[in-house]
Amino acid sequence: MTSKGPLSRLRTRAALAAAQLATTASRATGRGAGGMIGGLIAGAIDPNIMVSLSGGRPAALVTGTNGKSTTTRMLAGALRSTYSVATNEGGDNMDAGIISALMAGRDATHIALEVDELHVPEAAKRLEPNALVLLNLSRDQLDRVGEINKIERVLRAAVEAHPEMTVIANCDDVLVSSVAYDHPKVVWVAAGAGWIGDSVTNPRSGGHVVREDSGDWYGVEKLADGREFRRPSPDYEVTDTHLITPHGEVELSLSLPGRANRGNAAQAIAAAVEAFDVPLDKAVAAAEDVRDVAGRYSTVTLGDREIHLLLAKNPAGWQEALSMVDRDADGLVIAVNGQVADGEDLSWLWDVKFEDFSGISVKAAGERGTDLAVRLLYAGIDHELVHDTVAAIRACPPGRVEVLANYTAFRDLKKELSKQEDYRA
Repeated sequence: MTSKGPLSRLRTRAALAAAQLATTASRATGRGAGGMIGGLIAGAIDPNIMVSLSGGRPAALVTGTNGKSTTTRMLAGALRSTYSVATNEGGDNMDAGIISALMAGRDATHIALEVDELHVPEAAKRLEPNALVLLNLSRDQLDRVGEINKIERVLRAAVEAHPEMTVIANCDDVLVSSVAYDHPKVVWVAAGAGWIGDSVTNPRSGGHVVREDSGDWYGVEKLADGREFRRPSPDYEVTDTHLITPHGEVELSLSLPGRANRGNAAQAIAAAVEAFDVPLDKAVAAAEDVRDVAGRYSTVTLGDREIHLLLAKNPAGWQEALSMVDRDADGLVIAVNGQVADGEDLSWLWDVKFEDFSGISVKAAGERGTDLAVRLLYAGIDHELVHDTVAAIRACPPGRVEVLANYTAFRDLKKELSKQEDYRA
């Protein structure tokens, strides 16, 4: 990095001062925590503020369609066992959120950030990370980012531009494997691939991908240079009870549910150990200590109903979340919005394999509850349409209620629940 001149330093100081004023004003007026507005203003005044704030500190970026927030939380916890860490725990993973996290963590020795897939190239260019964690790739917000092969090409170019960084990549995901296939410093993790609907063809040479019962996969067509495109041999591998590592096999007992979160933990641990020399036992303990992420997976109470909250944002995430739903619950509320942050195109609802929730009172809720209700009708699920999510919860029988919501529906529900007199977190 080049040294900064007097004018550049003055611009940075002005950007930070303006951002602090905006943040304070946002908090004072009750408009929010102020992190996003601070980052937006700082970036507008000083386009190089991200470079200035990074200060050449060791950094890790986490990206992928699903699991970014959870994996970043686990990785940040692992790094905190040895270092101090700046991170975007609120999940704001575009430029403004990254800048806000760096401003808030100016005194930290290390950086751990979740980054939106399309923002990885610029973030990597500015932060020069020691590590990039590649989780998975599948369709998400088609109206914003387009088809998933576009994202694969964007990430592949970003990886090629940084041969010095360590890449922690999920070898069970075909698209992620393609992104990292030629990188000189890859730690391969068998983190699982619950959703394979977007990885049926070879993204590098065409032809279909064959998957075997053993977990192996390969492209039927050779690459342009004659090599076979095949699942790399993992350095780390997660099982139902343990994590197999180059340093031995250790028990992995997570507080969070689901096979996907075991994969997230495996990649967070691998990044901490291999790229930042965190002791394996400390990295594992940090992953096990994560109990919820911004309210996801948490259990709260509304009157005589115990509510289990789950978040899902795209076909892969919905399929995983549906597998976590307690089939013995007394009620199930599925809430769907279609705002910009969710993606306004909800055609993906027809890609999700909705299961038969026989014996459970199912409610379709959210701003796009009607779209969901039509999908549930074709899935053969008996349900009731109640647009207001809190009202839908109250319409369920007393007892345990599973609530599955997409991004803004989840966000709005948390706000509305906090206003209820009989709500207890």
